[in-house]
Amino acid sequence: MVSSVYLVRHGETDWSRSGRHTGRTEIPLSAQGELNARRLASALAPVSFGHVLTSPRQRARRTCELAGLGAGAVPDPDLAEWDYGDYEGLTSAEILKGRPGWELFRDGCPGGETPPQVAARADRLIARVRSMQGNVALFTHGHFGRALAVRWAGLPVGDGERLLLDTASLGILSYEHANPAAPVIARWNIPPPGAS
Repeated sequence: MVSSVYLVRHGETDWSRSGRHTGRTEIPLSAQGELNARRLASALAPVSFGHVLTSPRQRARRTCELAGLGAGAVPDPDLAEWDYGDYEGLTSAEILKGRPGWELFRDGCPGGETPPQVAARADRLIARVRSMQGNVALFTHGHFGRALAVRWAGLPVGDGERLLLDTASLGILSYEHANPAAPVIARWNIPPPGAS
């Protein structure tokens, strides 16, 4: 049984800084994103990981490398960000102009993924991760990371709207009293050491 899951959101990019929805578009880390990804190394170095999985997107893979875990990392398409479809590259303010009241975790994206599709992808990944041994590191994205955390805890995917996950931050998913029937979000949105 997996001990703990260390869920890491990729470092800052120009699009994440400006609030643009970045699903499939390949955007490199900004200078600040690279710095904070390096800072993650000191938080992750003391932990022994049995498995390291990363989104196939370059921003997540680069964060994994700079955090010191790139050598053994395996790309996993289930860790990719929510597919924003027609909303790719737009900010929430731009989307709301054309679709007042829109909420990602309730409505999904036209031409992209729906909340049930994202929940199914998260559940599939969780089933694989729970069968692994030791600690597992997952390098992923903001919205998918939030969906993954709430599904880990057995909550509806829509509850992901209630969590924030900053760039280059860390969450820890585990079990209460090592009981696999009691999955918990043990820690959440921990900034990289030294970040201001």
